[in-house]
Amino acid sequence: MLIREAQSKDLRAILDIMNEAILNTTSMYAYEVHTEATIRQWLIKKQSNKMPVFVCETNTKVVAYSSFDTFRTCDAYKFSVENSIYVHQDFQGRGIGTQLLSTLIERAKKDGYHTMIAGIDASNAGSYHFHQQLGFHEVGRMRDVGYKFGKWLELIFMQLMLS
Repeated sequence: MLIREAQSKDLRAILDIMNEAILNTTSMYAYEVHTEATIRQWLIKKQSNKMPVFVCETNTKVVAYSSFDTFRTCDAYKFSVENSIYVHQDFQGRGIGTQLLSTLIERAKKDGYHTMIAGIDASNAGSYHFHQQLGFHEVGRMRDVGYKFGKWLELIFMQLMLS
């Protein structure tokens, strides 16, 4: 398993993982799949904003990605980031997410961020416990803030203090 910074050659794999989550899960509250053009712009924006994107490569195949970005756009939030971690469904439960999140946490500390936030759909118990194992604590719930697959969704916020 190799964790490394994403490159443009990884975009197709990232796109496939992202679109699978959009189409089949409530881990992303988006409805529309992304295109190669939108994912390319996404990576360019991340890189220009100095926000990391990491991939996990297994046997030369990208099987997961992670990133963080500013929690909110107002200046006062500039020391808070929100993480995203997505592992291809065939590779879940192998410790890949733990490696990716640990890498994100270390990068956020190195970059001087104060706190990391995770926004998790309440039905995703696996993600909740995963974040809990890495030191995140639940700090809030928002009922019926998303709507997908014909039902209202509850969003949980978890937080890890970095400094």
